[in-house]
Amino acid sequence: MTSRLAGHLLVECLIAQGVTHAFGVPGESYLAVLDGFHAHADRIRFITNRQEGGAAFMAEAQGKLTGRPGVCFVTRGPGATNASIGVHTAFQDSTPMVLFVGDVASDARDREAFQEVDYAVFFGPSTKGMAKRVERIDDARRIPEYVARAFATAMNGRPGPVVLVLPEDMLTETVDAEPLPRLEPVQSWADPGSLRQLRELLLAAERPLVLAGGGGWTSQAAAALQRFAENWQLPVANTFRFQDTFDNHHPLYAGDVGLGINPALARRVRESDLLIAIGPRLGESTTGGYTLIEAPLPKQKLVHIHASAEELGRVYQPTLAICATMNAAARCLEVLSAPPQLPWVDRTAACHADYEVNVDVRNGGIRLPGPIDMPAIIHSLQSHLPADAVLTNGAGNFASWLHRFYRYHGLVKGHKTQLAPTNGAMGYGVPAGIAASILTGRTVFTIAGDGDFLMNGQELATAVMHGARSIILLVNNASFGTIRMHQEREYPAHVSGSSLTNPDLCALARAYGYAAEQVLTTEGFEPALQRALAAEGGTVIELLLDTEVITTRGTLSAIREQAIKTGR
Repeated sequence: MTSRLAGHLLVECLIAQGVTHAFGVPGESYLAVLDGFHAHADRIRFITNRQEGGAAFMAEAQGKLTGRPGVCFVTRGPGATNASIGVHTAFQDSTPMVLFVGDVASDARDREAFQEVDYAVFFGPSTKGMAKRVERIDDARRIPEYVARAFATAMNGRPGPVVLVLPEDMLTETVDAEPLPRLEPVQSWADPGSLRQLRELLLAAERPLVLAGGGGWTSQAAAALQRFAENWQLPVANTFRFQDTFDNHHPLYAGDVGLGINPALARRVRESDLLIAIGPRLGESTTGGYTLIEAPLPKQKLVHIHASAEELGRVYQPTLAICATMNAAARCLEVLSAPPQLPWVDRTAACHADYEVNVDVRNGGIRLPGPIDMPAIIHSLQSHLPADAVLTNGAGNFASWLHRFYRYHGLVKGHKTQLAPTNGAMGYGVPAGIAASILTGRTVFTIAGDGDFLMNGQELATAVMHGARSIILLVNNASFGTIRMHQEREYPAHVSGSSLTNPDLCALARAYGYAAEQVLTTEGFEPALQRALAAEGGTVIELLLDTEVITTRGTLSAIREQAIKTGR
């Protein structure tokens, strides 16, 4: 065995697990690890971020893109608390991730030392916390064990984040341990009895609907899901912000079940007599606040397939619960034999027709005010972005235009194309897009609101430093638009805290090293997009949008008038 610093061993353990990039903000608490990155710079790259929240979002995006844990390094106290937003995102999105936290030295522990935090309490493992597991490495010889366990925990069952705490003095010890071999996620297969019962439920159904989403999907699993749907001619809807699970161009696609759901699809969910949920945990946004599917006892028969036994029956009592990972579940389903005649074929076609009407830019609802036609903007994206482009967004009403009108190419085509936070974290889209550019080299498009952009816009400096290239559509309506919408609905005409006075956002982007231009009309967007696609570096396209244009289906004034009419 070769003796080396424990910090170097830790980096070697990451390399053994196949990690090629780690994101973080440097700190004096893990200098020995930073030295390890220097020693192994030919095999692993440390991406220096400007704020720990941006670093954690990049690691979360890494987990979504690769299916293996994204890696983030931060220092103690403020560094860890800043990074917690990415940990929470990874938890609610079921994304594998490992957060390494440099900590106070062992001889200062439990004295409220400089920046000391009790991470086991703060990150509190369980479904009420932020991490699947929180551990502290006190013995440098056990670094390989802890790192391997962290990766296994992050990937197995319901994927999610793990936190490993690294005492500063432990990292500077000399150790002669060796990394453990690369771990692969364990596949959990559905039992034959459950599959027989599922087939019986399908044969007895008249209005079945598949809900696909959640973590743990691969291209192979998506292909198997598609074959299952084709064999049984089932309509498939993707769950909230997992819109690339099933190819949106496929004739069996029914749309996305989430915020701003197509009313026709919402009706189809309610009227279904058999819902087959493959992968999602069926959270609040997917279930319309637990109304499309009532908790705890749904009106529809529910088959819930999930990788975590603890998730099954936790919120919903399903007719049939199947504990299986997505690869295994989809491969079981694709060989489930279907009868030659199926009574719901016409209904499946009608579900897809509903979707086609909803995404047709000529059917965007009422004519919205101002010189910007947002459905036409999204149509331009569809025309010019390559099929393997990665699209990212944070949280805000601006994202609804993308969610409704863009047709995501599915994982079945070999690439993950959507990065979006199901926990509604603002500031996610910009760093996620930069991470996607660094990791894949593919075209990356981000849509951000003005409030959303300024939460992590500093990561443009990270992009320029590390050669990343993203296109950012910055939708500027001078407000926290989602909050303003809710204010008008609940307290009409009482505007408080939701208006914004912004800096010159194009000048700010240029200061970071991005190209930037402002677009004032629909006609001005397409040539701006083409210039951005041809540019060598990143570009911000600022779109000035009337505050009235608040949703894909109505205006701010209409929401206010309806609230006043109903007496709110």
